[in-house]
Amino acid sequence: TWRGTRDTVMSPWDSLLYYKSFLHTGLMSVEPGTGHVKAYVGGINYRYFKYDNVTQGRRQVGSTFKPFVYTMAMQDGSFTPCSQVPNSEVCFENADGTDWCPKNSTDECQDEMVTLKWALANSVNYVSAYLMKQGSPEVVIELARRMGIKAPIDPVPAICLGTPDISVYEMAGAMATYANKGEYVEPIIITRIEDNKGMVLERFVPNRNEAIDEQTAYMMIELMKGVVSSGTGVRLRYKYGLNYPIAGKTGTTQNNSDGWFIGITPKLATAVWVGGELRSIHFRSMAHGQGANAALPIWALYMKKVYDDKTINFYKGDFNKPSVPLDVEMDCDKYQEEIQVGNDYYSF
Repeated sequence: TWRGTRDTVMSPWDSLLYYKSFLHTGLMSVEPGTGHVKAYVGGINYRYFKYDNVTQGRRQVGSTFKPFVYTMAMQDGSFTPCSQVPNSEVCFENADGTDWCPKNSTDECQDEMVTLKWALANSVNYVSAYLMKQGSPEVVIELARRMGIKAPIDPVPAICLGTPDISVYEMAGAMATYANKGEYVEPIIITRIEDNKGMVLERFVPNRNEAIDEQTAYMMIELMKGVVSSGTGVRLRYKYGLNYPIAGKTGTTQNNSDGWFIGITPKLATAVWVGGELRSIHFRSMAHGQGANAALPIWALYMKKVYDDKTINFYKGDFNKPSVPLDVEMDCDKYQEEIQVGNDYYSF
């Protein structure tokens, strides 16, 4: 039980129903610069659930996949965090000639021009679809591969909403790339093996590769900071009091079966997944099933302990800026100054 072991008797059918009622989770933290895995939680209780939700499990990632789409859009200079794009319906033609038109979860700012920063902060599906149409699924997948995603991904437009099944291990390593100035470092659990006399028998060094340029990585960090400061992850601020530099992304999948939160700090990138043992187990509504409710609280309580532990002396500063100054404006409010002319307002 949630309160410890209880000796009881029940029918096989009731036993199945009981054990399927448990929510499961996986969590992994990676140090961006080294790839060292600092925390690893494979499940809620290995005695009763012998399954590793970090490496064995691959679950639909939902909107935590959207940063890959935004990265694709910005890496060639076509878009910046303050670029305005239409928040309007976008359709893709299927192989059978029918159209697939993803929907937004709300009608906020619908059919208006919005910035990429606002769109990612509010996880707007129309904008993700719009950006996908400016590129291609193949380009997004190739980018994700450079960032350590090895899971099978079908090259279809629907990946812009997060349809792929990916492990917690891969997502944590990929998102750490943004905090490491665009260099992907493969997460590593064992650095060396010694014998009983301290003789080193084997050393292990993580694989590294330049996945994206440092300016794009920094712009993505700024975009995902917006998720925490004013978007779907804002409760980290007002509910949990985490006012340090944090970038993040929530994720919620079809039927509210999976809840995700990925939080990034300059020295730690952590992915959290929450869901039932079977995908058919799900919440009835987003009120409880969204990543901001299901997974974000785990990250928040965990990081509060990390920040408060004086023995760790965890870094609380900001992310490092690119070695070459950015040539784009990151403060989108500067583009939204309004001037009144008579009874009308004009935005510049």
